[in-house]
Amino acid sequence: MTSQPQPHGRVLIGKPGLDGHDRGAKFVARALRDDGFEVIYTGIRRSAEEIAAAAVQEDVDAVGLSLLSGAHNELFAAVLEALRNAKAEDIPVLGGGIIPEEDIPDLKRLGLRAVFTPGTPVEEILSAFRAAVEEHRKGRSV
Repeated sequence: MTSQPQPHGRVLIGKPGLDGHDRGAKFVARALRDDGFEVIYTGIRRSAEEIAAAAVQEDVDAVGLSLLSGAHNELFAAVLEALRNAKAEDIPVLGGGIIPEEDIPDLKRLGLRAVFTPGTPVEEILSAFRAAVEEHRKGRSV
């Protein structure tokens, strides 16, 4: 009997707000899956509370957010707040989309572990998720 390989981790990909463009989110979700992650995709137009609730319910190791509408400062902050309210602030959050370089430092200060913009190499995204999941799993085992 052969055992199944252990996945890199469980990752939730969410699209907060009214942004209906999901090509990037689906691309990242597929790349994560192909790299060995178990991926839960919430679909488009989710509230911060819905994303946080799904992250808790699915017991994920990381959350990836995708946003192209320009409301990243408000909506990424809202997801982080919803995770805090759900007592799940230990879940690392990574974000990507059309995000001006000048907004990235503030998003990281808010608590985003990494921020990806168009053209970020896929391997860089995968490495960031691997590191976030590994750190989260270590924190759980303490």
